[in-house]
Amino acid sequence: MTMSRQRTRREVGGLIAASVAMIAAPAVLRAQAMARVIVIGGGFGGASCARALRQADAKLDVTLVEANKTFTACPLSNEVIAGLRDINAQQFGYDKIAAEGVRVVLQAATAIDAPGHKVTLADGTTPAYDRLVLAPGIDIDVTALQGYDEAASSVMPHAYKAGEQTLLLRKQIEAMPDGGTVAIAVPANPSRCPPAPYERASLIAHYLKAHKPKSKVLILDAKDSFSQQKLFEQAWQQLYAGMIERIPLSQGGRVTGVDVATRTVVTEFGNYNPDVTNIIPPQKAGRIASLAGAADRTGWCPIDAATFASKLVPDVHVIGDACLGGGIPKSAGAAQAQGKACAAVIVRDLTGRPSEPPPLTGICYSIVAPDYAFSLAGVYQPKGDIFAEVEGGRSSPVDAPRETRAREADAATAWFKALTHDAFG
Repeated sequence: MTMSRQRTRREVGGLIAASVAMIAAPAVLRAQAMARVIVIGGGFGGASCARALRQADAKLDVTLVEANKTFTACPLSNEVIAGLRDINAQQFGYDKIAAEGVRVVLQAATAIDAPGHKVTLADGTTPAYDRLVLAPGIDIDVTALQGYDEAASSVMPHAYKAGEQTLLLRKQIEAMPDGGTVAIAVPANPSRCPPAPYERASLIAHYLKAHKPKSKVLILDAKDSFSQQKLFEQAWQQLYAGMIERIPLSQGGRVTGVDVATRTVVTEFGNYNPDVTNIIPPQKAGRIASLAGAADRTGWCPIDAATFASKLVPDVHVIGDACLGGGIPKSAGAAQAQGKACAAVIVRDLTGRPSEPPPLTGICYSIVAPDYAFSLAGVYQPKGDIFAEVEGGRSSPVDAPRETRAREADAATAWFKALTHDAFG
């Protein structure tokens, strides 16, 4: 009996020691035991991260969690609103990512147990992780504007998540009588793709010029200045003279609320009753970021810019639009670059292999007519908790000839094709 009890104590002691050793073991040991990485969000950042993880180390157990079977891309979706592009050209699935060995789970993530390293899915299952990557994109902050909520978006669409809202805004503009006004409410930064509302105004004006030439576009802006303003204003003067009016913040352009029943848009200095209203409300990180505890009081996610590690939750990384990123824009190209860089960091940490994250570069095209576009490219490096822009970026020149603008329009289409192929296969 005594010997038996001693063996039991030794066995228990050995189990305890083994458990302690595993907790204290370097990351490389966990990698040998099939380290588990879950990526939540199948947009440009999340899809790129999942692919890069699997390509970097086939031994990693990589799961991509995404609520929707089909991803609808925002870049070039303003062309859909203007009737220049079919929505099908914006849609991508996850079959090719799954074929590469990534486990694709088409369910919503409903909760995060950060201490327990588990994700709760819509079906109640709770897969475990060693590292979690959040790439939830944005949510519309429906509390930011008085009178605006999800129901209001069916009357005054935001169309800032591509898909049904994109088509709804297009139908409303097509149904508007000639001589009508399309109003676009633009939020203050931070916001997804800051130049996009002005590209949208341009392409709507292109449609109106061809089909409803007596109509106008009214931009109600919560900012006094915006990215590439000179280039947009030059294009508006050349292509759409008298059709686009912009009221900046200092002149009362900030929208504070809406009255859906009367289709009224309320600003600080007066009210408007446009025929079609595109309300782009303030935004915040996608809901799962808050559920995970990774979003702060701003609604966005503070990170260590060098590793994308959450400042608030251990073993969680945040990439893409949901980040408090500093100088790096909330754009598809930037999200994709972050996804790849984050994957390199995770592989380095889990395997012990030296790995230098790729540089963060991003380019954004603004299309103001089918044969007229310009671009803004940037290079970014971690600086404290944010990304700072460094030398190497460029912007299209203001005085470029129309031939250059036409070439950039072609380049925008090629860029989108390469971007989506890189993310979704």
